[in-house]
Amino acid sequence: MNIEEVKKQFELDIAETLKTGKFDDLFLKYFSKAHGITTKLLKELPKLTEAKKRELGPVLNKLQIDQKAKIEQGKIDYKKRKQNETSTDLTIPEKPAKSGMLHPTTQTIREMYEFFRYHGFSIAEGPEIETAEYNFRKLNLPEGHPATDLQDTLFLREPDLMLRTHTSSIESRLLTENKPPIRVVIPGRVYRNETPSKTNSSFFYQFQGVVVDEGISIRNLKYTLEMFHKFLFGDDIILRFRYKYYPEVSPGMGVDMKCRFCEGAGCDVCKQRGWVEVLGCGMIHCNTLKMCGIDPNVYTGFAWGMGLDRLVMQKFGISDIRNLYEGGMVYLQ
Repeated sequence: MNIEEVKKQFELDIAETLKTGKFDDLFLKYFSKAHGITTKLLKELPKLTEAKKRELGPVLNKLQIDQKAKIEQGKIDYKKRKQNETSTDLTIPEKPAKSGMLHPTTQTIREMYEFFRYHGFSIAEGPEIETAEYNFRKLNLPEGHPATDLQDTLFLREPDLMLRTHTSSIESRLLTENKPPIRVVIPGRVYRNETPSKTNSSFFYQFQGVVVDEGISIRNLKYTLEMFHKFLFGDDIILRFRYKYYPEVSPGMGVDMKCRFCEGAGCDVCKQRGWVEVLGCGMIHCNTLKMCGIDPNVYTGFAWGMGLDRLVMQKFGISDIRNLYEGGMVYLQ
Protein backbone atom coordinates (compact mmCIF):
# COMPACT_ATOMS: atom_id res chain seq x y z
CA MET A 1 0.00 0.00 0.00
CA ASN A 2 1.51 3.35 -1.01
CA ILE A 3 1.41 6.59 0.99
CA GLU A 4 -1.57 8.12 -0.85
CA GLU A 5 -3.65 4.97 -0.36
CA VAL A 6 -2.78 4.99 3.36
CA LYS A 7 -3.92 8.62 3.63
CA LYS A 8 -7.26 7.90 1.93
CA GLN A 9 -7.86 4.77 4.02
CA PHE A 10 -7.07 6.63 7.24
CA GLU A 11 -9.62 9.37 6.44
CA LEU A 12 -12.30 6.75 5.91
CA ASP A 13 -11.36 4.94 9.12
CA ILE A 14 -11.32 8.02 11.35
CA ALA A 15 -14.67 9.18 9.98
CA GLU A 16 -16.15 5.85 11.05
CA THR A 17 -14.37 5.93 14.41
CA LEU A 18 -15.87 9.36 15.19
CA LYS A 19 -19.22 7.56 15.15
CA THR A 20 -18.18 4.47 17.14
CA GLY A 21 -15.57 5.88 19.53
CA LYS A 22 -13.12 2.98 19.00
CA PHE A 23 -9.98 5.15 18.83
CA ASP A 24 -7.72 2.60 20.53
CA ASP A 25 -8.48 0.09 17.79
CA LEU A 26 -7.75 2.72 15.17
CA PHE A 27 -4.40 3.55 16.78
CA LEU A 28 -3.36 -0.11 16.82
CA LYS A 29 -4.42 -0.54 13.20
CA TYR A 30 -1.95 2.11 12.07
CA PHE A 31 0.75 2.18 14.79
CA SER A 32 1.04 -1.28 16.40
CA LYS A 33 4.68 -2.50 16.25
CA ALA A 34 3.88 -5.71 14.41
CA HIS A 35 1.00 -4.94 12.07
CA GLY A 36 0.43 -1.15 12.01
CA ILE A 37 -0.11 0.16 8.47
CA THR A 38 1.86 3.35 9.00
CA THR A 39 4.46 1.48 11.06
CA LYS A 40 5.14 -0.88 8.13
CA LEU A 41 5.74 2.10 5.85
CA LEU A 42 8.25 3.49 8.34
CA LYS A 43 10.01 0.13 8.58
CA GLU A 44 10.47 0.13 4.78
CA LEU A 45 12.32 3.46 4.90
CA PRO A 46 15.81 2.06 5.85
CA LYS A 47 15.72 -0.25 2.83
CA LEU A 48 15.45 2.65 0.36
CA THR A 49 18.25 4.49 -1.41
CA GLU A 50 19.63 7.67 0.11
CA ALA A 51 17.77 9.77 -2.46
CA LYS A 52 14.44 8.06 -1.67
CA LYS A 53 15.06 8.39 2.06
CA ARG A 54 15.52 12.15 1.69
CA GLU A 55 12.37 12.33 -0.44
CA LEU A 56 10.03 10.11 1.58
CA GLY A 57 11.41 10.53 5.09
CA PRO A 58 9.79 13.93 5.79
CA VAL A 59 6.56 12.80 4.11
CA LEU A 60 6.24 9.69 6.30
CA ASN A 61 7.18 11.62 9.43
CA LYS A 62 4.47 14.20 8.74
CA LEU A 63 2.00 11.43 7.95
CA GLN A 64 2.38 9.75 11.33
CA ILE A 65 2.27 13.08 13.21
CA ASP A 66 -0.94 14.12 11.43
CA GLN A 67 -2.60 10.75 11.99
CA LYS A 68 -1.80 10.67 15.71
CA ALA A 69 -2.99 14.27 16.13
CA LYS A 70 -6.30 13.48 14.39
CA ILE A 71 -6.82 10.45 16.63
CA GLU A 72 -6.26 12.52 19.79
CA GLN A 73 -8.51 15.34 18.59
CA GLY A 74 -11.13 12.79 17.58
CA LYS A 75 -11.18 11.42 21.14
CA ILE A 76 -11.82 14.94 22.51
CA ASP A 77 -14.57 15.71 19.99
CA TYR A 78 -16.27 12.38 20.53
CA LYS A 79 -16.25 12.83 24.33
CA LYS A 80 -17.76 16.35 24.11
CA ARG A 81 -20.48 15.19 21.76
CA LYS A 82 -21.45 12.34 24.03
CA GLN A 83 -21.55 14.62 27.06
CA ASN A 84 -23.86 17.02 25.25
CA GLU A 85 -26.11 14.16 24.22
CA THR A 86 -26.40 12.52 27.62
CA SER A 87 -25.87 15.22 30.26
CA THR A 88 -28.75 17.06 31.92
CA ASP A 89 -28.21 20.52 33.36
CA LEU A 90 -30.53 20.68 36.37
CA THR A 91 -30.03 24.44 36.65
CA ILE A 92 -31.79 25.12 33.34
CA PRO A 93 -35.43 26.08 34.07
CA GLU A 94 -38.10 24.09 32.30
CA LYS A 95 -40.29 25.74 29.72
CA PRO A 96 -43.26 27.24 31.55
CA ALA A 97 -46.56 25.52 31.07
CA LYS A 98 -48.90 27.47 28.85
CA SER A 99 -51.59 29.06 30.98
CA GLY A 100 -53.86 32.04 30.56
CA MET A 101 -53.56 34.73 27.92
CA LEU A 102 -53.09 38.47 27.55
CA HIS A 103 -55.89 40.69 28.81
CA PRO A 104 -58.42 41.48 26.05
CA THR A 105 -57.51 45.18 26.25
CA THR A 106 -53.82 44.39 25.75
CA GLN A 107 -54.63 42.11 22.83
CA THR A 108 -56.72 44.82 21.19
CA ILE A 109 -54.08 47.52 21.67
CA ARG A 110 -51.42 45.33 20.05
CA GLU A 111 -53.69 44.57 17.14
CA MET A 112 -54.40 48.29 16.71
CA TYR A 113 -50.67 48.98 16.71
CA GLU A 114 -50.33 46.77 13.63
CA PHE A 115 -52.72 48.96 11.66
CA PHE A 116 -51.35 52.33 12.71
CA ARG A 117 -47.67 51.38 12.44
CA TYR A 118 -48.35 50.16 8.92
CA HIS A 119 -49.84 53.57 8.10
CA GLY A 120 -46.84 55.47 9.44
CA PHE A 121 -47.97 56.37 12.97
CA SER A 122 -45.60 56.54 15.92
CA ILE A 123 -46.66 55.52 19.44
CA ALA A 124 -46.43 57.88 22.41
CA GLU A 125 -47.16 57.81 26.15
CA GLY A 126 -47.48 60.44 28.84
CA PRO A 127 -48.23 61.12 32.52
CA GLU A 128 -51.52 60.09 34.10
CA ILE A 129 -51.22 62.92 36.64
CA GLU A 130 -51.67 66.08 34.60
CA THR A 131 -51.83 69.85 34.94
CA ALA A 132 -54.77 72.00 33.94
CA GLU A 133 -52.54 73.65 31.33
CA TYR A 134 -52.21 70.48 29.25
CA ASN A 135 -55.45 68.76 30.25
CA PHE A 136 -57.68 71.77 29.57
CA ARG A 137 -56.21 75.13 28.58
CA LYS A 138 -54.16 74.11 25.52
CA LEU A 139 -57.16 72.11 24.32
CA ASN A 140 -59.39 75.20 24.18
CA LEU A 141 -61.21 74.42 27.44
CA PRO A 142 -61.26 77.69 29.44
CA GLU A 143 -61.89 78.01 33.15
CA GLY A 144 -65.50 77.36 34.04
CA HIS A 145 -66.10 74.91 31.20
CA PRO A 146 -68.37 72.05 32.37
CA ALA A 147 -65.67 69.45 31.62
CA THR A 148 -63.46 71.05 34.25
CA ASP A 149 -66.10 70.75 36.95
CA LEU A 150 -65.53 68.42 39.91
CA GLN A 151 -68.48 66.32 38.74
CA ASP A 152 -66.27 65.08 35.86
CA THR A 153 -62.68 65.58 37.02
CA LEU A 154 -60.81 63.87 39.85
CA PHE A 155 -58.59 66.62 41.22
CA LEU A 156 -55.51 65.94 43.27
CA ARG A 157 -55.08 69.63 43.98
CA GLU A 158 -57.71 72.08 42.82
CA PRO A 159 -57.70 73.73 40.41
CA ASP A 160 -54.46 72.83 38.63
CA LEU A 161 -53.50 69.18 39.31
CA MET A 162 -55.64 66.18 38.45
CA LEU A 163 -55.83 62.66 37.11
CA ARG A 164 -56.04 63.15 33.35
CA THR A 165 -59.56 63.01 32.03
CA HIS A 166 -58.57 62.14 28.48
CA THR A 167 -55.51 61.16 26.43
CA SER A 168 -55.88 64.49 24.62
CA SER A 169 -53.56 65.87 27.31
CA ILE A 170 -50.72 63.97 25.61
CA GLU A 171 -51.84 65.41 22.30
CA SER A 172 -51.36 68.95 23.64
CA ARG A 173 -47.90 67.99 24.93
CA LEU A 174 -46.92 66.52 21.56
CA LEU A 175 -48.14 69.56 19.64
CA THR A 176 -46.27 71.87 22.02
CA GLU A 177 -42.99 69.95 22.01
CA ASN A 178 -42.81 68.85 18.34
CA LYS A 179 -43.01 70.43 14.92
CA PRO A 180 -45.22 69.08 12.11
CA PRO A 181 -45.55 66.73 10.38
CA ILE A 182 -46.96 64.75 13.30
CA ARG A 183 -48.65 61.36 13.09
CA VAL A 184 -49.02 59.65 16.48
CA VAL A 185 -51.33 57.32 18.43
CA ILE A 186 -51.50 57.32 22.23
CA PRO A 187 -53.07 54.50 24.28
CA GLY A 188 -53.66 55.08 27.98
CA ARG A 189 -55.85 54.99 31.03
CA VAL A 190 -57.96 58.02 31.98
CA TYR A 191 -60.05 58.90 35.04
CA ARG A 192 -63.40 60.58 35.60
CA ASN A 193 -65.91 60.94 38.39
CA GLU A 194 -68.42 58.57 36.82
CA THR A 195 -71.12 56.35 38.26
CA PRO A 196 -70.22 52.78 37.19
CA SER A 197 -72.58 51.11 34.74
CA LYS A 198 -72.39 48.53 31.98
CA THR A 199 -70.70 51.03 29.64
CA ASN A 200 -69.13 53.56 32.06
CA SER A 201 -66.41 53.36 34.68
CA SER A 202 -64.43 55.78 36.84
CA PHE A 203 -61.31 54.70 34.97
CA PHE A 204 -61.12 53.40 31.44
CA TYR A 205 -58.83 53.27 28.43
CA GLN A 206 -58.72 55.65 25.50
CA PHE A 207 -56.79 55.43 22.27
CA GLN A 208 -55.88 58.88 21.03
CA GLY A 209 -54.76 59.72 17.51
CA VAL A 210 -53.39 62.99 16.16
CA VAL A 211 -52.24 64.02 12.69
CA VAL A 212 -50.91 67.48 11.78
CA ASP A 213 -49.46 68.41 8.41
CA GLU A 214 -50.08 70.64 5.43
CA GLY A 215 -53.28 69.93 3.50
CA ILE A 216 -54.97 67.63 6.03
CA SER A 217 -58.77 67.57 5.65
CA ILE A 218 -61.76 65.94 7.29
CA ARG A 219 -61.81 63.40 4.44
CA ASN A 220 -58.46 62.07 5.70
CA LEU A 221 -59.97 61.69 9.16
CA LYS A 222 -63.07 59.85 7.98
CA TYR A 223 -61.09 57.54 5.70
CA THR A 224 -58.60 56.65 8.48
CA LEU A 225 -61.34 55.77 10.96
CA GLU A 226 -63.35 53.74 8.45
CA MET A 227 -60.32 51.73 7.36
CA PHE A 228 -59.26 51.14 10.96
CA HIS A 229 -62.64 49.79 12.06
CA LYS A 230 -62.78 47.48 9.05
CA PHE A 231 -59.32 46.20 9.98
CA LEU A 232 -60.38 45.53 13.58
CA PHE A 233 -63.90 44.18 13.05
CA GLY A 234 -64.21 43.21 9.38
CA ASP A 235 -65.69 44.75 6.26
CA ASP A 236 -69.28 44.33 7.51
CA ILE A 237 -68.83 46.91 10.28
CA ILE A 238 -71.29 49.82 10.12
CA LEU A 239 -70.34 53.28 11.43
CA ARG A 240 -72.24 56.54 11.52
CA PHE A 241 -70.70 59.99 11.80
CA ARG A 242 -72.74 62.77 13.39
CA TYR A 243 -71.94 66.32 14.37
CA LYS A 244 -70.94 66.76 18.01
CA TYR A 245 -69.39 69.63 19.90
CA TYR A 246 -65.91 69.23 21.38
CA PRO A 247 -64.01 72.39 22.43
CA GLU A 248 -60.64 71.17 21.12
CA VAL A 249 -61.87 70.41 17.57
CA SER A 250 -63.96 72.20 14.94
CA PRO A 251 -65.92 70.72 13.34
CA GLY A 252 -66.33 67.82 15.75
CA MET A 253 -67.97 64.45 15.22
CA GLY A 254 -69.17 61.60 17.34
CA VAL A 255 -68.74 58.16 15.78
CA ASP A 256 -71.14 55.34 16.59
CA MET A 257 -70.85 51.65 15.81
CA LYS A 258 -73.88 49.54 15.11
CA CYS A 259 -74.27 47.38 18.22
CA ARG A 260 -72.86 43.91 17.61
CA PHE A 261 -74.82 42.42 20.50
CA CYS A 262 -78.28 43.20 19.13
CA GLU A 263 -77.40 44.11 15.50
CA GLY A 264 -79.16 47.44 15.91
CA ALA A 265 -82.39 46.14 17.46
CA GLY A 266 -81.68 47.66 20.89
CA CYS A 267 -80.34 46.08 24.09
CA ASP A 268 -78.97 46.94 27.53
CA VAL A 269 -75.44 47.45 26.17
CA CYS A 270 -76.47 50.11 23.63
CA LYS A 271 -79.21 51.45 25.95
CA GLN A 272 -81.88 50.43 23.43
CA ARG A 273 -80.43 52.78 20.80
CA GLY A 274 -78.98 50.16 18.45
CA TRP A 275 -75.72 52.12 18.34
CA VAL A 276 -72.71 52.40 20.68
CA GLU A 277 -70.67 55.59 20.70
CA VAL A 278 -67.00 54.55 20.33
CA LEU A 279 -65.12 57.80 19.77
CA GLY A 280 -65.13 61.54 19.39
CA CYS A 281 -63.08 63.25 16.70
CA GLY A 282 -62.71 66.30 14.51
CA MET A 283 -60.38 68.82 12.93
CA ILE A 284 -58.03 70.29 15.53
CA HIS A 285 -59.29 73.75 16.56
CA CYS A 286 -57.20 76.66 15.31
CA ASN A 287 -57.00 77.96 18.92
CA THR A 288 -55.48 74.64 20.02
CA LEU A 289 -52.86 74.85 17.27
CA LYS A 290 -52.05 78.44 18.20
CA MET A 291 -51.72 77.72 21.92
CA CYS A 292 -49.35 74.84 21.11
CA GLY A 293 -47.20 77.06 18.88
CA ILE A 294 -48.36 75.78 15.47
CA ASP A 295 -49.44 78.20 12.72
CA PRO A 296 -53.02 77.23 11.66
CA ASN A 297 -52.57 79.18 8.42
CA VAL A 298 -49.92 76.65 7.36
CA TYR A 299 -50.93 73.44 9.08
CA THR A 300 -54.19 71.63 9.69
CA GLY A 301 -54.82 68.38 11.49
CA PHE A 302 -57.31 65.99 12.99
CA ALA A 303 -57.57 64.11 16.25
CA TRP A 304 -59.72 61.42 17.81
CA GLY A 305 -60.18 59.79 21.18
CA MET A 306 -61.52 56.24 21.06
CA GLY A 307 -63.29 54.62 23.98
CA LEU A 308 -61.02 51.60 23.87
CA ASP A 309 -62.98 49.57 26.41
CA ARG A 310 -66.12 49.78 24.30
CA LEU A 311 -64.21 48.51 21.28
CA VAL A 312 -62.91 45.62 23.40
CA MET A 313 -66.45 44.84 24.57
CA GLN A 314 -67.76 44.75 21.00
CA LYS A 315 -64.81 42.68 19.79
CA PHE A 316 -64.88 40.04 22.55
CA GLY A 317 -68.61 40.00 23.29
CA ILE A 318 -68.22 41.37 26.83
CA SER A 319 -71.50 42.98 27.82
CA ASP A 320 -70.36 44.81 31.00
CA ILE A 321 -67.28 47.07 31.14
CA ARG A 322 -66.82 46.25 34.83
CA ASN A 323 -65.99 42.65 33.94
CA LEU A 324 -62.77 43.87 32.30
CA TYR A 325 -61.29 45.06 35.59
CA GLU A 326 -62.75 42.83 38.30
CA GLY A 327 -60.18 40.06 37.81
CA GLY A 328 -62.62 37.60 36.26
CA MET A 329 -60.55 34.60 35.17
CA VAL A 330 -62.98 33.81 32.36
CA TYR A 331 -61.29 36.53 30.29
CA LEU A 332 -57.75 35.36 31.06
CA GLN A 333 -58.00 31.61 30.35
